Amino acid sequence: MPTSNSKALFAPLLVAALLGGGVAAGVTSLLENNSDSDGHTTTVIRQPAMAATGANGKQSNVAEGLTAADIYKRYAPGVVYIKSEIIEQTNNPFDFGFGGAQKSEATGSGFVIDARGDILTNNHVIDGATRGSITVQFADKKTLRATVVGKDPSTDLALLRVDPEGLDLRPLPLGSSRDVQVGDPTIAIGNPFGLDRTLTTGVVSALQRQIQAPNGFAIKDVIQTDAAINPGNSGGPLIDSAGRVIGINSQIETGGSGSEGNVGIGFAVPIDTAKQILTSLKSGEAVQRAYLGVTSITVDGQFDAVGVAANHGALVQTVESGSPAGQAGLRAGTIQATMQGSSDPVVLGGDIITKVDGTKITTSDQLAQLVSSHRPGDRVKLEIVRQKGSTRDVTVTLTKRPSALQTG
Repeated sequence: MPTSNSKALFAPLLVAALLGGGVAAGVTSLLENNSDSDGHTTTVIRQPAMAATGANGKQSNVAEGLTAADIYKRYAPGVVYIKSEIIEQTNNPFDFGFGGAQKSEATGSGFVIDARGDILTNNHVIDGATRGSITVQFADKKTLRATVVGKDPSTDLALLRVDPEGLDLRPLPLGSSRDVQVGDPTIAIGNPFGLDRTLTTGVVSALQRQIQAPNGFAIKDVIQTDAAINPGNSGGPLIDSAGRVIGINSQIETGGSGSEGNVGIGFAVPIDTAKQILTSLKSGEAVQRAYLGVTSITVDGQFDAVGVAANHGALVQTVESGSPAGQAGLRAGTIQATMQGSSDPVVLGGDIITKVDGTKITTSDQLAQLVSSHRPGDRVKLEIVRQKGSTRDVTVTLTKRPSALQTG
């Protein structure tokens, strides 16, 4: 789960217009001296290709070795500037108890993914937009109305569509987040603070991060980057050195300073997550996800000192009331503890899920992946350990994931 300082990159235009832009990261230039036959020397400033070397010393995720300028010329025209009118409810004391509504204009980014006018963005960019108020502006300043074709709050993704007639659409190629390594170069193109088609550069700072979607559910396998992204970058592409989209820029860490700006830590939803649901989004169907109703953490060596009931599995932290897990009798613990080397509290004493349909569980992420590989209505058999030496099987009927995670 993200800290309370993690921010979705959403900003009303009224605020964005008052804020200054950030400093774009640059690519170091190289000096090349060329001598002709007369002995004259010419110094040429040459921008280097964005090559990457992974931790194993092998070049990774690089197909063409394009420069940042190359990538911008090719793919910035496919990045759009999204605006929408948002109605926000207010508790104005002068409304005599009836409440009120305030209009604001939200801005964000998106990018074209095919020739029929489909545009991928973040759900929070257009969430709450009034009917017919969403517009997208292209690089040639053409502005069109867009319709929401599909959205998935659980991954904070949405698909817009514009009429492609008369447009010179420049779809961005989609890569794979599976190939990404820490240290790989990254480019972000978006509209921070309303500054359209701004490019910043950086690297992949970390992998397999976890952030929280606006509806409370966790988004896993998130890419962390130090490429400068700010409010207004939401929904824009995170691009690798070959010009392929590897993520959708979604949130930033603000460091708790009260600032809304970049501090060098940004998060992008992996493009593979988007690919898994694109068919549903394009057809306008709701994304169907199976739901168990627990949160858990991985049982590993750090638990040896506290004597948990098993040496592997997913230790249940919470069980949602009325969920499949709750109806099947799964239990969370009641003993809060802080593990050595971590400031986050854990709950001890709960059930440990050690197998799903006979498959051994070694991490909490594996449990989530196995559940998500099913459909609502499927029955799965869980092996759980409640006390040392006591193993039991529980059959659970998975349901459809709710639209928002219940809290409190």
